[in-house]
Amino acid sequence: MTVTAAAIPAATADESLYRILLIEDDAADALLVEELLHDTGLHVELTVRPTLAQARTALAAAPVDCILLDLHLPDAAGTAAVTAVRTLAPHTAVIVLTGLSEARAGTDAMAAGAQDYLVKGKVEADLLRRSVRYAVYRSRTERAGIEAQAVQLRAEENARLQRGLLPPPILDTSTVTVTSRYLPGGARALLGGDFLDVVDDDGLLHAVVGDVSGHGPDAAALGVLLRIAWRSLILGGHRGEDLLHLMERILVAERGNLSMFATCTLLTLDQNAATATLHLAGHHEPLLTTTEGTREVAAAHGIALGIAPGLRSWPRTTVPLPPSGSLTIYTDGLTEGHNGDTGTRLGVEGLLTLIGSLPPSDPATHVDLLIEETHTLNAGRHTDDLAVLRLDWEGR
Repeated sequence: MTVTAAAIPAATADESLYRILLIEDDAADALLVEELLHDTGLHVELTVRPTLAQARTALAAAPVDCILLDLHLPDAAGTAAVTAVRTLAPHTAVIVLTGLSEARAGTDAMAAGAQDYLVKGKVEADLLRRSVRYAVYRSRTERAGIEAQAVQLRAEENARLQRGLLPPPILDTSTVTVTSRYLPGGARALLGGDFLDVVDDDGLLHAVVGDVSGHGPDAAALGVLLRIAWRSLILGGHRGEDLLHLMERILVAERGNLSMFATCTLLTLDQNAATATLHLAGHHEPLLTTTEGTREVAAAHGIALGIAPGLRSWPRTTVPLPPSGSLTIYTDGLTEGHNGDTGTRLGVEGLLTLIGSLPPSDPATHVDLLIEETHTLNAGRHTDDLAVLRLDWEGR
């Protein structure tokens, strides 16, 4: 039996709607509760079910704000009934209905998770009204507290992971200016697997920017792992194809999902030789900025890590560098967003046009303006992580 809100009038125009599920197998007691709810003046949508099994079906069909539970059902009784209902609807207020002779039943029910208990035959409209409103308020407050705690824990986890994805560079002797940015995608700032790092070793500046497929803690954890592996391998003297092979072995060994893969760009900048050596593993080309403007660097493409383990197809490209300039490596979160109202994605061409329209500024301001403009054009329609690494140098 379902009693709609229209059958039980509201006390005031702004009274909240209370969706109440009464689990009661005695038709006379159910009718009494219905009449009491009518007298409370609460704005109620009442559903009545005689068994726990039927209540389970009702809860699966639509959420409720409060459950009025008889402790003597055909398929559940006592605190076991309370536990079963709390399992079905853990964030819903539960008020237990007990008999006159059940002195301890009410307190035992509250210990099992009920918000309140009422004794049949002693319930008046005012008492029922206060009990329902208080139980629902308490339940909603508890739920808000749990959600706030979950958000805080997620933020703390994201902060720890982000520190691993965006570490401080190791710059011992290099004169290159390093600018890096990392922004998680998603409404709740859910981290993905974008990562970057920079290490100065043996007079050369080594950099990596990568993107693990997928989003969430698994992708982020794998991104942190690959970033740490890259730094360790670089400091251990590994370079180029050998380094990528070892990173791929680590990815294959550590990924929980066999479909996960990673793209990345390896870059070694040699200021003395005025060259940059690139290895692209499924990643797009960097951007080179000179006094003549910004263009995409032409470089050979290799396969993403984890797609075909053991293939080892990562050709090397050596690019001559001007005396002064900058290289920008980024993940596709910077280009896959929408290009305003054009109905198309920004893409590399749109990104280059956007860069050309930005006013001259220092590297950090330039990167921040670029990210801000891409977000404005996208207007929240596409969410993806975004990592940007810019390296600036002046002629010696």
